Amino acid sequence: MPEAPELQVAVEFLGERLPGQAITEAQVLKPSVVRSLAEPLPDDAVGREFVAIARRGKFLLLSLTGGYSLVINPKLTGGIQFVPAKQRVLKKTCVRFSLSDGNDLRYVDDRQMGQFYYVPDDLVETVPGLAEQGPDVLDDFSFDDFKAGLKGFSGEIKGVLTRGRVIAGIGNAYADEILFRAGVYPFKKRRALSDDELRRIHQCSREVVLDAVEQVRQRMGNQIDHKLRDFLAVHNKGGQPCPQCGNAITKLRANQRITSYCRRCQPGMLLRN
Repeated sequence: MPEAPELQVAVEFLGERLPGQAITEAQVLKPSVVRSLAEPLPDDAVGREFVAIARRGKFLLLSLTGGYSLVINPKLTGGIQFVPAKQRVLKKTCVRFSLSDGNDLRYVDDRQMGQFYYVPDDLVETVPGLAEQGPDVLDDFSFDDFKAGLKGFSGEIKGVLTRGRVIAGIGNAYADEILFRAGVYPFKKRRALSDDELRRIHQCSREVVLDAVEQVRQRMGNQIDHKLRDFLAVHNKGGQPCPQCGNAITKLRANQRITSYCRRCQPGMLLRN
């Protein structure tokens, strides 16, 4: 799943290239991912120019002239490509825009789990899941705001973080990294967390993502649909030595996702139902 670091770097990349470019041709190759809340895509998009590129949590927002926007929720396997028009179109390509500069903007999605919305600007906030997100992980939100946002949740802290209602932009991988840096057991119930643990999570969430943005920015190049994760401390590194204590990292499949953590640095008891 692309998370805030990958999407933030993609926004920076596209923000330098897309504004002012017109859509000269639009193709929907996999209709299952496309959602249109007004005029149909692709015909209505042709002739519009890109105006601005932004990110909110795990959503990409690409505004167009004429009061329309593309809102993309890549979910588990989606991604954006900015490539020369002559480059081979992959089977996983769902939507293809030809641009006035001779490049293509393509939405790719192996499993077609993502959602690609074409909407008038006044309906952007009605895109499912967009308005329900909490403050973005890179926003400057206070500890008190963070703590207040947690009040409605009682489950395991990793699950709370990945839902996006308290902090937006964090998925499975970066939840592991944040909790590792904070020294918090990922399966600990939210109500069992001390104020000190909550403060560490609040502080580490932004720190971890900022550090990751810098790593991804240096290494991604023009392959903005790729997920660079080899530099992460614990996620998906089961059996490897913990970078803090040397103990073997634990990798579990729980709640239909992989969770990686250090039993020594993040002590806790896993209760099985």
